[in-house]
Amino acid sequence: MKFQKRTLGSLLIVALLMILAACSGNEEAGKESESKGGAGKSSNQKITIFQSKVEISDQLEALAKEYTKETGVEVEVWGTTGDDYFSQLQIRMNSNQGPSIFSLQNVTEAEKMKSYVYDMDSEGYVKNIAPGMELKVNDKVVGVPYGVEGFGLVYNKDLVKPEDVADYDSFVRTLEKFKAEGINGFGLSKEAYFLIGHISNYPFALQKNHYEYIDELTDGKVTMAETKEFQEFGKFMDAIKANTPSPLDVTYDKEVGDFAAGKSAMIHQGNWAYGMLSDFNVDFEVGMLPFPLMGNDKLAVGVGNNWAINGKKDEAEVKAANDFLNWMFTSEIGQRYIVEEFGFVPALTNIKSDKLDSLSQDVLNASNSGKTIPWALNYFPANIIPNDFAPKAEEFFLSKDMTGKEFIEKLDDAWKSAVK
Repeated sequence: MKFQKRTLGSLLIVALLMILAACSGNEEAGKESESKGGAGKSSNQKITIFQSKVEISDQLEALAKEYTKETGVEVEVWGTTGDDYFSQLQIRMNSNQGPSIFSLQNVTEAEKMKSYVYDMDSEGYVKNIAPGMELKVNDKVVGVPYGVEGFGLVYNKDLVKPEDVADYDSFVRTLEKFKAEGINGFGLSKEAYFLIGHISNYPFALQKNHYEYIDELTDGKVTMAETKEFQEFGKFMDAIKANTPSPLDVTYDKEVGDFAAGKSAMIHQGNWAYGMLSDFNVDFEVGMLPFPLMGNDKLAVGVGNNWAINGKKDEAEVKAANDFLNWMFTSEIGQRYIVEEFGFVPALTNIKSDKLDSLSQDVLNASNSGKTIPWALNYFPANIIPNDFAPKAEEFFLSKDMTGKEFIEKLDDAWKSAVK
């Protein structure tokens, strides 16, 4: 009996020593993790990212490795073809196999995913989003933009001054002047978005609430023909047709090439056009001005994609996803990747860059100052621009007799056809 008691006591002591040793080992492991830059994050935590912009896939994987190296948190980037990304995302979410971080293009997609999106309002990085660029659902921020893009009047600073195109009257005088001098004052091209998609954004974007206006247009409560912004837009289209070559004979390459050669004073394009301009030996300064419909003095700036977090994940994974985004938006490595590797114009005001081209810099300045109008076209019915608007625009430029007023009536018909 005495032997049994002594044996039991010895066993208890051994067990206690083992527990203390384990605790000591864990403490040392924790210290080692922090010394390696873990910042308290567990090395066995893992997050997944699924996003639609295939052209940054390799760069995002490289950034994920940088993050894992610094924090010990594993980041897995899932591949996608891009074309059917949103369908893939819905399938994954509905089968409870969704990623930690995913991308959404616009408010329409966000509304469809509203049961999954995490409310980012309380996250520190949200305060740095450029004015009006955040993605919201029910007035809650659910997405942070990848970057911003903008379009407007890309102009030759040797030929055009801002006051030359400040409103309808000055715009028309400038086109007439260049026509008399044998210079194309304003260039469009025949591709659907460059012909009518982007330029038709303005009368929608200048509404008090473009979402409500588009809904009312779809419901037949209003028409473009009876709306003053569209009435003036028709006048602009008249002036463009009367004073510039037909865009139906112009490709995007020719549009940008003629501008680079000094044959055109202005073209309607976005900051993406600088990529082609840089291939030419351009000997003048290039900038971007607002399209002056109703005296508009703001660039059309929008967001192609947004980072979102899966709020259905457990608390630890949501926190890990937030930690990654915060690191990407605030660390030197993350900010460098956004600007230099991804090639984005920053959508967060805390991200600085001295390596932007002149068009992207104009877009960034407008975005950071809040002097922007939205991309209302993101809320258009699916495929209306190539399928419905473009044929009407082609008809307008082919017809010598069709007026801008009649063109707007044709756009009303196109809208009705698209939403049937």
